[in-house]
Amino acid sequence: MNNLDAVVSGAPTILIVDDTRTNLSVIGGILSGEYRIRVATSGERALIVANTDPKPDLILLDIMMPGMDGYQTIAHLREAPTTRDIPVIFVTAMSADEDEEVGLRLGAVDYITKPIRPSILLARVRTHLALKSAQSQLASMNQRLEAQVQQRTRELELVKDVSMQALAKLAEKRDLETGNHLVRTRSYIELLMEDLCRQPRFAAQLGSIEQERIAKAAALHDIGKVGIPDHILLKPGKLTPEEFEIMKTHAQIGADALSEAIEHVLAAQGEDAGGGHYALAFLEVAREIAGSHHEKWDGSGYPRGLAGEAIPLSARLMALADVFDALTCKRPYKSPLPLDKTVEIIREGRGSHFDPDIIEVFLSRVDDFAAVAKRYADTEHSAGFIGLAPQTQAVP
Repeated sequence: MNNLDAVVSGAPTILIVDDTRTNLSVIGGILSGEYRIRVATSGERALIVANTDPKPDLILLDIMMPGMDGYQTIAHLREAPTTRDIPVIFVTAMSADEDEEVGLRLGAVDYITKPIRPSILLARVRTHLALKSAQSQLASMNQRLEAQVQQRTRELELVKDVSMQALAKLAEKRDLETGNHLVRTRSYIELLMEDLCRQPRFAAQLGSIEQERIAKAAALHDIGKVGIPDHILLKPGKLTPEEFEIMKTHAQIGADALSEAIEHVLAAQGEDAGGGHYALAFLEVAREIAGSHHEKWDGSGYPRGLAGEAIPLSARLMALADVFDALTCKRPYKSPLPLDKTVEIIREGRGSHFDPDIIEVFLSRVDDFAAVAKRYADTEHSAGFIGLAPQTQAVP
């Protein structure tokens, strides 16, 4: 059989599987001028050969063989990741239509009946090798395109994150809070979502993508403060009722600014929708948080007096995180409250200020909240931390 093993430089490899050596010689003789030929005299041996180099680009498989027949052999080939994509042509004396249907149903790409006609065999082999080559080129191209898309997506995500952080820092620079406020509130929200996502009420709204979106968008919760006059925003003491009404407008200012950004994305989608869906989803969550994180569960909050489930979940999470941080951190107009007092105030807000289910999760994660507050505490030059500063002033 040495003539069947002759190597044609650069030619595709064909594995011929037949228990009759005469058939191997005939088929190999027809193909050996154009292709590299490998042979196997049983299904069991075919599985071994198919997984050794040079691996076949095409398999010609007899059906009626002792031991493992052709049907069993192709079933094993299709199960194995290393061989499932190798095209298989049945070459057999079984010529009934139902036999051909069975073979094709099992995954064969073609069915040639014996006695072999050289021109038919060569034509079928060439066709399926050309098809396999085209499929391989398409798969390779798809992989390259997918890699390019992933790279572009990472770049867009980086640009979005940097832009978002720049906007958040812009609001922060005009406020009395420090950068760690953004880190802490995001961490508090992430703690809440870790548990809430396992509850049936919240699971559909807190998939992994939604959680990431909420966590990143949280940094923009006070973006509207860029529209508040300095003499109010930077006032070191308690605001007058009139000043507080102006301060409250920051929620609507932030929501309106983000609404304009959403409209810009929608307009851009008319020209190029690429990446628009992700940008819209992120901006919508940011708008929810900015516009609704001062709403209260009982409808007594601002700016729209939303109540209960009408308040977006992202904003309900931000509301608790923001209040916890405000209570436990020092401000020019107040001292930080100790942890137990903070927990008491938040517990009292269950069902009035806060979503009751979110409060239950908070109460089960108080130690984790405290650990975050300590880990990302402000420096003594900017703000205090739980229990480390005077506690004489009440929270306004």
